[in-house]
Amino acid sequence: MRILDWESLAAGERRAALSRPAQVARDDVETLAREVIANVRAAGDDALRAYTRRFDDTELECLAASREEFSQAERALTSEQRAALERAIDNVERFHRAQQPDSLTLETMPGVRCERVIRPISAVGLYVPAGSAPLPSTVVMLAVPARIAGCPQRVLCTPPRRDGRANPAVLFTARLCGIELVFKVGGAQAIAAMAYGTETVPKVAKIFGPGNAWVTAAKQTVAADPAGAACDMPAGPSEVLVIADESAHPEFVAADLLAQAEHDTQSQAILLTPSRPLAEAVAAAVASQTLALSRRVILEQSLASSRCIVVRDLDSALEVANEYAAEHLILEVREPRRWLEKVASAGSVFLGAWSPEPMGDYCSGTNHVLPTYGYARAYSGLSVLDFVKRITVQELSPEGLRSLGPAAIALARLEGLDGHASAVTRRLAALAAGQGGTASEGPVARHAGSTS
Repeated sequence: MRILDWESLAAGERRAALSRPAQVARDDVETLAREVIANVRAAGDDALRAYTRRFDDTELECLAASREEFSQAERALTSEQRAALERAIDNVERFHRAQQPDSLTLETMPGVRCERVIRPISAVGLYVPAGSAPLPSTVVMLAVPARIAGCPQRVLCTPPRRDGRANPAVLFTARLCGIELVFKVGGAQAIAAMAYGTETVPKVAKIFGPGNAWVTAAKQTVAADPAGAACDMPAGPSEVLVIADESAHPEFVAADLLAQAEHDTQSQAILLTPSRPLAEAVAAAVASQTLALSRRVILEQSLASSRCIVVRDLDSALEVANEYAAEHLILEVREPRRWLEKVASAGSVFLGAWSPEPMGDYCSGTNHVLPTYGYARAYSGLSVLDFVKRITVQELSPEGLRSLGPAAIALARLEGLDGHASAVTRRLAALAAGQGGTASEGPVARHAGSTS
């Protein structure tokens, strides 16, 4: 890893030091995603089978995972693996159940009642990629909050293996999380199937989960179509930023950097430290630890975009970190909690030497579906709130309308919207003519707040 001195860098050099690896910029990514979407909309299941032959090199008679596949999946895992998944689900459920939003009601002024009611999204699609490694942890992070939110229909898509079966860890975890509807479909075609529906795959209202450039392009395309499906958040390659002082263990810091850098060739790992000796020790530890890791080829490429940056002090480190807005931010410093209040932009924060990032990836309880590529400046990590709709309600009594109506009329006329004003003035005129009365009598009062 390169070591840079922040104070000696010019403005342009600083921007370059914090620049992320360029996203896959092939001209055909969006074009291919749109082509796949169009074909799936036109040919349905036949298109899904054709793309499965083309991209996954397998032939599928049935797109849905069978009962027998679920049973075999459970038998394919060791008791230790099953116990670890169950424990992870339990912690994620505990943390996410506490996130459930409450309905509320209050009277903003006499006769004017405002409310918020919570409703689950009726049908959600969960996408779990296969890629170079199975991701049962992603099943947990998507399915648990969907279940807690009460979404009635939860559909999961994941690419098949060459033997035509879904990854057993993904299937077993899906069943543990209450999902029985799993389709062996991957890529942009899975996004299209869930967004528009096919003969077999139900249409959903919102799609969740990570994926490659084609999956991301497909999610963005269907989200822009009113007939398609919304998507969870913008996504890019995984990343981590570590802030460490001279008290940090170089081996721990190096391991944290490598834990994210091994995800993908476009992943990025950055260290910010006021200690040059620590930066040098970490760079050396990264080099030595890389040699022992199985994903060394990926690491050799991702580490080319990673760096150690020596800053003036920890205040400066926090300023740089907030500008970068990392997906994962690790504070390996003395008294890490006292620096938490200075964190303004990050997907998820890990405090202290004993809080390695993989704990959040798997089993601490927080969600690992997080905004990347700087989107943490405006987006939050996945939560139960993403699976529900918050609907506002208002109900006015005749007295409330008499009191507040003139303000609405004045604002409508200020904006030049006389139709808006008319909807209020006609009711006030009816009240003045004696057609309203108390909150319990008259046509206006009887239908106040009606949803029919």
